[in-house]
Amino acid sequence: MTSTRTTFSRRGFLGLTAAAASVPLLAACGGGSASQGGGSAGGTIKFWDMPWATPALNDASRKLTEGFSGANSKASYQIIQWNNFYQTFSSAIASKTGPAVSTGGGFQAFQFEQQGQIAYADNLIETLKKNGMYDDFLPGVVEPFKTDKGYVAVPWHLSMRVMWYRKSLFEQAGVDVPKDWATLLEAGKALKKIGAVGFATGAGAGNNIGNQAMIMMMINNGGGVFSKDGELDVMNDRNVEATEFLLELVSNGIIDPAAVSYTSANLDAQWKDKKAAFGAHVSQMDTRVGDTSGDLIVASPIAGPHGDKGGLVFPNNIMMYTNTPSQEASEAFLVYYLGQLKELWKQKLMNALPVFKSIAELPEFASDPNNVKIVKEWQPIAKTLAAQGDKLNANLAVLDGGQALNEFTQTVLTGKSDAKSALQAFESGLKAVLNK
Repeated sequence: MTSTRTTFSRRGFLGLTAAAASVPLLAACGGGSASQGGGSAGGTIKFWDMPWATPALNDASRKLTEGFSGANSKASYQIIQWNNFYQTFSSAIASKTGPAVSTGGGFQAFQFEQQGQIAYADNLIETLKKNGMYDDFLPGVVEPFKTDKGYVAVPWHLSMRVMWYRKSLFEQAGVDVPKDWATLLEAGKALKKIGAVGFATGAGAGNNIGNQAMIMMMINNGGGVFSKDGELDVMNDRNVEATEFLLELVSNGIIDPAAVSYTSANLDAQWKDKKAAFGAHVSQMDTRVGDTSGDLIVASPIAGPHGDKGGLVFPNNIMMYTNTPSQEASEAFLVYYLGQLKELWKQKLMNALPVFKSIAELPEFASDPNNVKIVKEWQPIAKTLAAQGDKLNANLAVLDGGQALNEFTQTVLTGKSDAKSALQAFESGLKAVLNK
């Protein structure tokens, strides 16, 4: 693999969990295989976790981890910082000092699978089917992790992108919340007259919401960067149509002309200061920006011109590695840990969508009507960056937050190109770096 193919960021991996002020919004080749698994149970399972939200979350996760005592084993807990995290994992795995189980970047498991470092989770999945936990998963959250050789990971929380609106601004403008693209355009024009932004986004340094809004609108129109078979399919008619609509929003001033330079802080300030009226953002955005008055509301999914509806989801996951004192113990730990996840939501430490229906039904989660709407209306129609397909792979790490997508977003938000030219440049940029 070349260096261009190992470009790896955590854009979108934090997603909803980036609601914590201490965590910014963002989106290789390891050594040879270090297979030590398959032996009898015993030893210490090393679990590496990331700082997904506030330190209180990691403290709680540590307690859960150290409470494991199955398969004649115990578990240790270590926090790996996001800064240079992929290099940290790569070096440790190459020297056989890495974890047996870990969370991490959204596509990390697929990259390490290519190096023979991932222990497939097929036996674990069978265990979850037998103990009833598999049936508790929300629809469609497990299958994206299945490759031709097996399951590379299991999901543990979902980073969703959904549309939000500020109720008071729509009332002031005298227009209804958009139901489709036509009414989004109509509402945007009315909102502009009162000085509000009808499609709030941003693509400044460290802000990936703009990138994700581009892909989200393609998906909302039945499009996507890849075909159903996983082939690059940037120039399809639905993507062209979505890009043309985004350019129409730009030309009408419905997208803020300064959005191209807005950092996450700039965009959040627009929402907090009652300047942003409608746009894509993370789950629990109201908590993130500090306005839980009830004026910021998750909108129902809007329909594209052909009736399509869709959102964007980043399924964060837990993976197992071949370098483990015991594969049996790794699986036993993961069954235990998945079963304890509810405690993190009960303590309201997770700013993310759970993958289990039973957690979504907890009063600590379900008491928020925005959470309920996301689970009921957005999660069933959400697709990953693999759209129009549904299988994740290592190429998505290159797409996610890569230079090609950044440049495409900048081009659209500045309105300095037609749709087809912008998409052609996007496609050429991806072809230059994607795995062949």
